[in-house]
Amino acid sequence: MRSFAIAAVMSIAAAASAAAQETPTEREAAKDVLRKMGTLEQSLDVPGWVTKLTAPNPARDQVAARAKELMDKELLAMGDDITKHPEIGFVEYESIKKLTDYLKAHDFTVEMGVAGLKTAFIARYNKNNGGPNLGIILEYDALRGTKGAFHGDQHSTQGPIGMAAGIAMAEYLSKNHLPGSVIMYGTPGEEMMPPAAKVQMFKAGVFKDADIIVRSHSSAATSRAAAGFGSCCLNINGTKYTFSGAPAHQMTAWNGRNALTAAIHLFDNIDGLRSNIRPESRVQGIIPEGGAAPNVVPDHAVADFYIRYPDAVYLDQLTKMIDDAARAAALGTGTKVKIDHYGEMRDGVSEATLSEVAFAYLKKFGATNVLAEPSKAAGFEETGMVASAMPGVGFDAQTSNNPNHTYEMLADALTDVGHKGFVVDAQAMASLLFDFATHPDYRVAVKKEFEGIHALFGEYQEALKKVYTLPVVPEP
Repeated sequence: MRSFAIAAVMSIAAAASAAAQETPTEREAAKDVLRKMGTLEQSLDVPGWVTKLTAPNPARDQVAARAKELMDKELLAMGDDITKHPEIGFVEYESIKKLTDYLKAHDFTVEMGVAGLKTAFIARYNKNNGGPNLGIILEYDALRGTKGAFHGDQHSTQGPIGMAAGIAMAEYLSKNHLPGSVIMYGTPGEEMMPPAAKVQMFKAGVFKDADIIVRSHSSAATSRAAAGFGSCCLNINGTKYTFSGAPAHQMTAWNGRNALTAAIHLFDNIDGLRSNIRPESRVQGIIPEGGAAPNVVPDHAVADFYIRYPDAVYLDQLTKMIDDAARAAALGTGTKVKIDHYGEMRDGVSEATLSEVAFAYLKKFGATNVLAEPSKAAGFEETGMVASAMPGVGFDAQTSNNPNHTYEMLADALTDVGHKGFVVDAQAMASLLFDFATHPDYRVAVKKEFEGIHALFGEYQEALKKVYTLPVVPEP
């Protein structure tokens, strides 16, 4: 048995190192960091924690059963209701009313409008009893689509899932007079910048009391993240390029300067750059404003971009290249450009002590389409800011047969595949929160892993700075 356990530890450490960083350049630059990370993972005996924590435990199973009961009786229906009445980020007024009314009815006090965001909130259980503080992220915004708002990422049931797990855990701690507190964070506009809501909430200190944060998210497969640092959706700079020209009649267009032409040239310039940017880059943009009438030269145009790369070091170089492409577009059309870096998403930390236990519970409660190997390190939520500052984990049971951000995933939220996955997420989340609250030694292991990986991040950044050298371009 001991040889099997050692092999399992080595397997997890190897998988974590293999999946830790996304590009060959990152892996080569970070090989010493990854070696140290592998040593850290081996020292933690993650398989031992999985075996210990998921062993039969009637008290834990009672908490998970209560979460399932809340989902089956009330909260799946609430998720369906929010799915059918989508609201995009920062105007989710009806959605948060449903969530906060339910929390108040279950003995939570709700503080609205935190961090200057009207649809952000904190809910604290009225019988909280000191640490550990169990933080739960609730999301509820819909995607922006050409046909209107739609829940193609199933955020509509992330709130109900978190409430089921949190309420079940709060009731257990209170009933048994145990130390621990449950805090729920309503985070709006996950799919929108500006502002990057969780970043703004983080900088305002909203999450500072949490010892752990958990969340769920829709998925076409049951998965977990590898240990390490990274982001689910790459590091992002949200950047808006506003071009200013001069109006004129289109029949005498030489009397004006065309801002829309400048925006189009920006796209052309970016296409011209693609052979000189690293292939893992993603530069995605739209033109939300491009003029008012065909017979008037547009004197105002806006190009909105998400500039993405797996790490923030090269992302900085890439963003400067796109900024220069915008300046060139303005110079070439006689217009002017204003550059606004309005939002950012960065790497977070993910811990095997949390993700492997969470994954074991997802399987225990019947999750489907289970991926055997961990995916890349991705933190526990989609800004990195929070995941880089405190331990946490995301729960990703299969909730759809289709990709994210699609109408097919929206439809699956209302069917058996969605409902089953939502309930599994709630049960698994409640179980891990139980473990974290009731096992001080487990909390120590989680903290050790988080602090160890976090300490390696600076070393990793410095290593990348040495390999992303800029070419020397001589004067002609």
